Amino acid sequence: MESKHYFDKVAKNWDIMRAEFFSDSVREKAYSVAKVKEGKAADIGAGTGFITEGLVKREIEVIAVDQSLEMLNKLKEKFGDKGYIEYRQGNAEELPLEDGEVDYVFANMFLHHVEKPVEVIKEMARVLKDGGKLVITDLDKHNFESLRREQCDRWLGFDREDIAKWFIQAGLKDINVDCLGSNCCTIKDCNSEKISISIFIASATK
Repeated sequence: MESKHYFDKVAKNWDIMRAEFFSDSVREKAYSVAKVKEGKAADIGAGTGFITEGLVKREIEVIAVDQSLEMLNKLKEKFGDKGYIEYRQGNAEELPLEDGEVDYVFANMFLHHVEKPVEVIKEMARVLKDGGKLVITDLDKHNFESLRREQCDRWLGFDREDIAKWFIQAGLKDINVDCLGSNCCTIKDCNSEKISISIFIASATK
């Protein structure tokens, strides 16, 4: 629940904070890898709609899922009652989606906040249709312990080999884990030390 309280607290400033961490190129790469054309997508850990926004522009129906009601409220303020978006509050270990409900699942900078990544990946796979695409963008393994305190990170990034292994355990195929070509950068308040962490993009098909 600690991460939920954190995101409830920062929801009103999240768009500004997010822009300092990573650029729009992250989501554009995610859409490209998923080969988004038509259908329905789930944005897991949707926050204030970074991934959702680009999908809506492509006229893709989106189910935006977040544990933080404050985040979902900010998302609703931005997009209103547009028919393309459905808002669902829920946690990653028990996603509020039916089996095989969506064609795409996206999770951007979300996995390092969950307690059991492999279980969450299995849940993401569960809600995909056969032939559906899962795309995760997140941080490579790093040593910036301060992010545990400042942003409630549970994991200091991930080894790409572990991500591939968890995808296999979730029954996924056509697995690819690669460098996204972008760094996640922020400035620590305590001593203005610049933090730069590489970002990976992982994709697979159900």
